[in-house]
Formats: sequence, structure tokens, C-alpha cells
Amino acid sequence: MAADIKSPRDIEAMRIAGAMAAETLCLVGEKLRPGMTTEEINTIVHDDTIRRGARPAPLDYKGFPKSVCTSVNEIVCHRIPGPYALKNGDIINVDVTTIYPNTRDGWHGDTSATFYIGTPTQEARHVVETCRKALEIGIAQVRDGGFLGDIGAAIQEFVEAQGCSVVRDFVGHGIGQKFHESPQVKHYGRRGDGARMRAGMIFTIEPMVNIGSWQVEIDPIDKWTVRTKDGELSAQFEHTIVVTKGGCEILTKRPRPLRLSENVAVVFA
Repeated sequence: MAADIKSPRDIEAMRIAGAMAAETLCLVGEKLRPGMTTEEINTIVHDDTIRRGARPAPLDYKGFPKSVCTSVNEIVCHRIPGPYALKNGDIINVDVTTIYPNTRDGWHGDTSATFYIGTPTQEARHVVETCRKALEIGIAQVRDGGFLGDIGAAIQEFVEAQGCSVVRDFVGHGIGQKFHESPQVKHYGRRGDGARMRAGMIFTIEPMVNIGSWQVEIDPIDKWTVRTKDGELSAQFEHTIVVTKGGCEILTKRPRPLRLSENVAVVFA
């Protein structure tokens, strides 16, 4: 299925939804601390999203019971918030998706980041920083007329050069008035492969990077939680972008430096 080309009016609506998601994620980064439960993170995201006249896209999406995904340490993605209390040395990915306006045909802004809780281990810092830079490298490949495979190839080349691996089972995706649309955006592959990017296409780039093997498994009980098969750490960063004639625009660009931990804040993440 061909990807939609969004109109200028559509893109402006996506800018608003993306800005809201980015604001909510920044708020989470400012509040994270050891001892906080992932349920408390869910409350922060839910309340802030509703306050903006929007709604959290994960809530009731295919039965998902919460408003945000909170994936700690070896959890790759889609962890359901609950009673787990964050500990010093943990890393946690918080994945925020906002629908604005809060209507059946609202627009989606989708973004995530991996945060340090307290003082990270050297291994944790390595996988998080590798993933953060991989997202930057992937976004730098986006241009009108380029190939989607260029994004995945650049990410894979960088990540593997750092001694890490790229998850193959979950990919970026088109997004708009639907949470997930065409095209699929792989974070691995070969240059020149895949569909051509065209100005007006909107999709996410969201590499998931593991310190060990790229292989993952889905929890057989909750059917949502994805963890590394070898139990090693995983990190993820995500932005929603629109292809432009001159490259791309990040629709979920942060309004201020994102606080990854008490001592680490980054302008781009």
C-alpha cells in the first residue's frame, strides 16, 4: 500500500499533535526519579495529555490498558505500566503518543526517549547513547527522492560499528489520523532498497538498539511486553518526521532540552 502524501493543512495538524507529545515527554523527564513507579509515569502522561484537550493513543489501542508504554532495562517496548519502582541504575524508555484533537479523526504525535535513573552503568550509557545517535543518523538520511532503505542502512551500519544490534521485529511506521499506516520504516537494510520518500510523507523513525543480540520475545502472559531474548539491555528513541523538499522536519521536536537524567540534558534526543 502506498504511503499517503499529507496536505499542508494535514502537516500543520500533525505539528500541533507532535508538539503536545514532545511537551509531555519533556515533563516526564523532569519528574523521573528513583522510587517512582511506572504507574505514576502513566498518571503523569494521562493527566497532561487530557489537560491539553488531547487523548493518549495507547489507551485501549487493541486492548492496551494504559496511556503510555514504560519499558525498563531489558524490555524493548510495549511494557504496561504498573507497580514496578524505578531503581538507581535503571534505564527506561517512555513512549508517548498524543491524539489531537480528542475526536475520532484526531491526529497522532508519536515520540519516545530512554532515560537514566540515577547513575547509569557504563553498559547502559553505551546502549542509550548509541541509540540516541542512531536516531539522529537515520533522520539525516531523509530527503525527497531518497529511499527508505537508506535510513535503515545508515542506522544499522552505525549501531553495529558500536558493537550493538538493531531489533528487526519492530519498525517505524507511517502515521497521521491513524496510529499506524504505510510505509514501514526498517532500522536495518541496504541503501537503495524500499520505496522512495516523497515530500509530504509522514512517518516515525524509532530504532530499538540492544547491547547483545537483536532477537526478542513477546511475553506469553500479557501478550504485549517485548524483551531481549538474551536478557541484555535495550534502548529506544523516536521522532515523528515529515519529508520536505529540502530534507525533513521533526514534528516532535522538543521545545527545550530533554532531561535524560538529573545530570544529563540533550537538545536533540
